[in-house]
Amino acid sequence: MHQATIFGAVLASALCSRAAQTPFFAVDSLPATKNDSWNLNVKPSVNATGHLVFDTVSSLLQHWPNTRYRNGHNIVPGIVPVGTLLYHGRGDSNLPTIPEWTATDPEHSYIFCRGSSEAGCWHLTLVTSRPLRVLYFDGSSAAKMKDGPMDTQDIVGWGEVLPDRYFEERTRAVDLCNWGKPLGIDGYVRMEMDFEIVLCDLTAGVEVVSMANLASQGRGGPGGPGPGGPGGPGRPRPSDLPASNDSLFATGPFEIAAGGFDVIHSGSWHNRYPGDRRIKLDLTQLISFYDTALVPSLVARRLNLERWDHRLLGIIPVDVAAVMARLTQVHASPLQPGSGVDWDTLFKVIVDRYEDRFEMVQYVLNSTSDDALATAKNAMALFRVMLQPYILHATVPVGSDNAWAAPVFKFCATSHTEYIRRSLTLFNKLTLSEELLLNAVEETNREICRVVVRAWAQGVAAGLDDALPVDSPTHPDGKALVSTWKADIEQLMAWLDWSVWIKCRPECSFEEMCYLPTWPFMGGGGRGGPGRRPERPDSPRSSRTHVESSSADDDDYLRPQPRCVRRLEPYTQL
Repeated sequence: MHQATIFGAVLASALCSRAAQTPFFAVDSLPATKNDSWNLNVKPSVNATGHLVFDTVSSLLQHWPNTRYRNGHNIVPGIVPVGTLLYHGRGDSNLPTIPEWTATDPEHSYIFCRGSSEAGCWHLTLVTSRPLRVLYFDGSSAAKMKDGPMDTQDIVGWGEVLPDRYFEERTRAVDLCNWGKPLGIDGYVRMEMDFEIVLCDLTAGVEVVSMANLASQGRGGPGGPGPGGPGGPGRPRPSDLPASNDSLFATGPFEIAAGGFDVIHSGSWHNRYPGDRRIKLDLTQLISFYDTALVPSLVARRLNLERWDHRLLGIIPVDVAAVMARLTQVHASPLQPGSGVDWDTLFKVIVDRYEDRFEMVQYVLNSTSDDALATAKNAMALFRVMLQPYILHATVPVGSDNAWAAPVFKFCATSHTEYIRRSLTLFNKLTLSEELLLNAVEETNREICRVVVRAWAQGVAAGLDDALPVDSPTHPDGKALVSTWKADIEQLMAWLDWSVWIKCRPECSFEEMCYLPTWPFMGGGGRGGPGRRPERPDSPRSSRTHVESSSADDDDYLRPQPRCVRRLEPYTQL
């Protein structure tokens, strides 16, 4: 038995093996280790992806983060419960006999309710009569863009990434449904302006609630009169496209009528956690292309790339085969019950603990006060608050380095997952997906704790923690501490890259909403210009600096930045 694994004085039977079950831990002290496992100066590997798994899983079915990072990396089985309403707009009263697109909100489907003002249009409402088995592709997976949003669907439907076929929606839907039919998959969940479900058979598992002949107001949808493209607003008008751009969406200022803007608004209802709850995901069977054990070929492809540019292009056939084998097994074999751990809540607990605290630390460290030592003391108080549950009574600052703080680091980093690791009964129930989720929580929480504990230990050594005085404190250099902590926190927040920190600042007025450029409305800003610019990430990108811009950002297309847009105009410019 390795002494470094012992959490203080515990029952003797618990020290015999990993399988032993203990009713509680009596944690009096945590002996420091002598290797690098709890070294406060050891950063994560540049190839680590646990934090990326953590953030993408924390963002599932949420519109805001999946608009910011359009290229999805997760495929997740799910269920649409009985009694869920789905909507479909069309130009005739026929019930579709082929795969079709349904919306989870009627504001989304109504923009496809196309017809003349004399004849009106038809709006179909369906209700699920049994649980529907679906697959969810995260990211903006219904955005017809060749830069990566369609990659995961290409893999499932066609076995490879085919960027030139990014607008072949009808073929894509048919091929996905043909692949999934033997496995009992009823449809596919995707996201663009709002969430949608591609139903493979509109007569299986759903019943018609109504086929209503609605007033269409001569609507032609964002793509102009006519049928438009399935699963989206269709091909934008030529006048909406830059002369030198062959992409099928608008990249300049785009005026959208109030009725069309409603779908932007309805999508924003699902911006944040818990997202669109009409789809119940099974995280125990999640497949992630950030899983380096499952998809090792993408590790080199991501090296030195910003996250905006991560995609599946370049994945090798053997990795595709591994993904498809796992995906097929999930649906073809009896469902593994899993461990019973509520991963969704566990991820949310971690985010809740640190989301606003890191914003506050960052705010304090960006103080313009001339009293740097006072700023350092304020930041130190925040560090201690975060670590209070993990600072043991036996903690004693000794030595010239921070090794004495390693027990605090370990306690902080393992507190949420130690029980899962040490309980053999529970650990043996983990599915492969759950093992990935466990690693994501551990890797993410570890780096959070490393940075916070390191900063706190530096403050203790400088004599800034009144609750843990040191005999011979170093001469406190306020400016040096603030500079070091500011860089460390900014680097940590950039590494975590949580979209909860991407906001319009100052906040939008009551007559506005905060908007991220959403396909196909990739325009340059609010009405009359770019709108009020939010905090703009510099380098690193999570280092927030408020920037006022007089023209649209050139990179809003691939690197969406939030802005305030008017909600009460006849036409809102996006």
